[in-house]
Amino acid sequence: MNAPAEADEVLDTVGLYCPIPIIKTAERIKRMAAGRTLAILSDDRVILIDMPAWCRSTGHAYLGYRQEGSEYRLFVKKMRGTERTR
Repeated sequence: MNAPAEADEVLDTVGLYCPIPIIKTAERIKRMAAGRTLAILSDDRVILIDMPAWCRSTGHAYLGYRQEGSEYRLFVKKMRGTERTR
């Protein structure tokens, strides 16, 4: 899937499994300014389903992912007016 080449911040969740990567993403996104992009590193394939669903439910923009060996790099853009992160 096409994904941005870079992100403003990186969150490493390798070795963590559902729901911890989503919880950590929500915590980090809360501290970020609107319009900034977060890259989430994960080796849990379930995140490919969970992250787009979380973005839809919270109003953030899921920008796609890149597979890098056995890890995934997912990209989420914090959108304005999306303070209800779970």
